Amino acid sequence: MNVSVREMRLEEVESVINYFHGAAPEHLELLGVDPTRLPSKAQWKQLYEHDYSQPRERRKSLLVLWQADGRDIGFSSVDKIKFGEEAYMHLHVFESQSRKAGYGAMCVRQSVAIYFQLLKIKRLLCEPNAFNVAPNRTLQKAGFRYVKTHMTVPGPLNFHQAVTQWAIEQPLQ
Repeated sequence: MNVSVREMRLEEVESVINYFHGAAPEHLELLGVDPTRLPSKAQWKQLYEHDYSQPRERRKSLLVLWQADGRDIGFSSVDKIKFGEEAYMHLHVFESQSRKAGYGAMCVRQSVAIYFQLLKIKRLLCEPNAFNVAPNRTLQKAGFRYVKTHMTVPGPLNFHQAVTQWAIEQPLQ
């Protein structure tokens, strides 16, 4: 299995928008996403266009594309970026048949390396829904350490929920 991860280009962000807009309500609930909070496809594309026009130091997000054997299988993104300090990661696999196939931990490890390099951060956090077993297991396999489980609204698309916070620190150079 040939897995690669790279920074997502602006012309590829529609795959992220379509992933959320095309997801079944049950899948969105598992992710902790409130479908009423999704921006329209056009609004979302404009948000990405604006963000991509900014220097990395001022970006609100950074996205990476996950590929296996040349096909797109998922993505990761970070937000709440404090350049040079920390960011919060999200991880998603596009199609159900690509889930539980062993790609997650490999893609997360490569994503982490990209985020540390491009954002010069010292710490990366991730807060998946506490009841969504797959990302919690994936983060543990990828080397993240458990921090805590708490109630929060993790992002602008989410409802109030229990999340499990995971962290990984940049190794000393």
